[in-house]
Amino acid sequence: IIPSLITKTCVFTLLCSTVNAAKLPEPEVKTEVLYKPFLCHRKSKYGDILLVHYEGFLESNGTLFHSSRQHGDKSPVWFTLGISEVIKGWDKGLQNMCSGERRKLTIPPALAYGKEGKGKIAPESTLIFEIELIEIRNGPRSHESFQEMDLNDDWKLSKAEVKEYLKKEFERHGYPTNDTHHEVMVEDIFKKEDEDQDGFISAREFTYKHDEL
Repeated sequence: IIPSLITKTCVFTLLCSTVNAAKLPEPEVKTEVLYKPFLCHRKSKYGDILLVHYEGFLESNGTLFHSSRQHGDKSPVWFTLGISEVIKGWDKGLQNMCSGERRKLTIPPALAYGKEGKGKIAPESTLIFEIELIEIRNGPRSHESFQEMDLNDDWKLSKAEVKEYLKKEFERHGYPTNDTHHEVMVEDIFKKEDEDQDGFISAREFTYKHDEL
């Protein structure tokens, strides 16, 4: 190595150390719009619940590792945007999307399955998804209200948590609390919102606004 080249390349050791130790920029999702409808009445945002069909490919060799149209029950999938129900690349890449729109997302490992990988997906794999947004629904009333109700931070609401929230809301508005009345309200809420009847209301199920909440 030529000494003068070393000198010109790195004159100040401190400066070189600082540059080398600088934080790497946040990885980004490469987004390509494949189709966009002429009319777009609503765009997706964090907190919305989305219904999508998708195909996932390995960038390295183009292998299809999953398709909602070909695998499983061949149905589209629901998820809430922005609360880590899906990989980070989806949460980032599916914002401001119209119903009927199709996108191609190229997602780096850090925003997919990272160093661990998953199933057919090897560690440090860059993934390509072709995603069609079929429907947008109102999502959780807000992240804040859901988290306020979710006392143990498990991203699902028990009957006890909903009842406790109702009691606090009644007190906040100056109404007397009534356990029997609250229990009836809770049962009504769960009847309408607990779609899979597992005894909990998930973030995805927390969709439609009731007067009680």
